[in-house]
Amino acid sequence: MDDDAASSTHETVDTDRDEVVDDADKADNGATNETPVDDRQSDAATDNQSETVDEAETADSVDSTESANETVPADVRKYERFTKMDGAQYDRVNEFLRDRTYITAREWAIARLCADFRTETGVEMTKIGENLPRLIPFMTDTYTPQAVNQARSSFEGKVTKAGSTFLYGAMSGFFTAEELDDLMYEVTEIAKFLLEVEGVDLAVEDELDAEERISSVMREVRAESAELRAEEVECPNCGHSHSPDAS
Repeated sequence: MDDDAASSTHETVDTDRDEVVDDADKADNGATNETPVDDRQSDAATDNQSETVDEAETADSVDSTESANETVPADVRKYERFTKMDGAQYDRVNEFLRDRTYITAREWAIARLCADFRTETGVEMTKIGENLPRLIPFMTDTYTPQAVNQARSSFEGKVTKAGSTFLYGAMSGFFTAEELDDLMYEVTEIAKFLLEVEGVDLAVEDELDAEERISSVMREVRAESAELRAEEVECPNCGHSHSPDAS
């Protein structure tokens, strides 16, 4: 083979090799350029799948919430007393009451619920106990019907004893008329505060009217008790008649 033929053959091989390399490079570049497209498609598919899962979880959560709400009686869902005490802690409420009354926070809350959930056949104690944390912001546990009944009975017993103590103090003559008025003002303010916390809106005129009626009743109580103390009574031990005010 002469030099010209050999040179031509080498050029042909080199050209073919360059073309093969170029084709390989183009193929590599094509594969490289297509990969991001595939990745984006994959990412999009993953995002769509994630969105589908999120939507499914959201739907499940909504269904669960709706299902839970369906099991809660309508009157419980609509109950709006004690909303002013959202976030209040039981211990703080209990401390406030113990400083000013004989009742506990538990007795106060359940007594109110028993009055509000009373029907023609009685008090719905099961409903109250099962939904207690939903009804009262500072109550965290459910109660059995027996526990609800016990708290209500305890409240009634304490009110009776407190009433007896107060009425005796008013009738005994230990307080002057002015002192009794001051005492009535103080206890009335506490009672009104508790009512307002429960959600009762008291107009100023209604407050003044209630205070006047209470004061009027207490003046009558004091006057009648003064007459009662002035009457002669027979001693159950010796049988002698005497006036309670006599020395």
